Amino acid sequence: MNRFVRQLLPFGTLTLIIAALSALEPDTFLTAENFSNVLSRSSYSGIIAMGMTAVIISGGIDLSVGSMMALCGMVGAWAMLQAGGPAPGPGVMFLGTLVGVAVGLACGLLNGSLITLLNLPPFIVTLGTMSAFRGLSYVMNKGMMFDVPTYKFLGQGALLGLPVSVLLFGGIALLAFFLLRYTPLGRYTYAIGSNRQAAYHAGVNVKRNLIAIYALTGLFVGLAAMIATSRTVSAQPTAGISLELDIIAAVVIGGASLSGGRGTITGTIIGTLLINFLRNGLTLLGISTHLQFVVIGAIIIGAVALDQAARAKAQTA
Repeated sequence: MNRFVRQLLPFGTLTLIIAALSALEPDTFLTAENFSNVLSRSSYSGIIAMGMTAVIISGGIDLSVGSMMALCGMVGAWAMLQAGGPAPGPGVMFLGTLVGVAVGLACGLLNGSLITLLNLPPFIVTLGTMSAFRGLSYVMNKGMMFDVPTYKFLGQGALLGLPVSVLLFGGIALLAFFLLRYTPLGRYTYAIGSNRQAAYHAGVNVKRNLIAIYALTGLFVGLAAMIATSRTVSAQPTAGISLELDIIAAVVIGGASLSGGRGTITGTIIGTLLINFLRNGLTLLGISTHLQFVVIGAIIIGAVALDQAARAKAQTA
């Protein structure tokens, strides 16, 4: 499979899924309300996927993003309620949002530091922090949610006729595109993922750059968490359960290699939309959430199999 076909495949698949669902459920799928709902959900998962793209390109993985999202939302909502009571005002909500984003940054720094300073595998570290972050989310309010009825702008508001969450997704996507393509951090990310030892001997500070990548991912998770909290005007300790599956699927479907060294922001955007339109369509068709996990899992296996086949062909060519 040549590079052009590999890059075009996610977009072609997305187009086919939209066309098929439009034919199967024209009355419910082909509506402005449904498309707005899909784009809104894609916004927070897509923001997280921007960070996951950099992590996977670097040759790593972050399994903690779903649990981290729950923790960020819970701490941010708790801060709002502590400072502003049951109906916090705009200033308090802004500060609470910053708190939630800061928690994400701290979690990302923790992941990156454990991976690099202790020389531990990303899979093991983030598997452990996935459990730890989820546990802390439950401890925050004894397993109960925090209701923040006035916190609506990020998740439900609109600017210039477009949802704020979608605008934020677009802004983060542009930022991530710029960082990966035009900055030393982006170049080093690809270099580390392609060959860590070669990058190190070329003078790249591998540890510092990996910490920055995981910290940036945590920052994005924090913002996504506050958008998700605003969508439902509540922070829930169960938020983001299994979200890492969708995020990884979106990045891999978009053309990133789990072996590292390859991936694009454009591909991840398409992968994010594909996963969210697929989940939406399966729900409209009455397919249970449990079976949807089977479908997403099969997609991940298929995408990785295609990547491995392409690599094997390139090596023998």
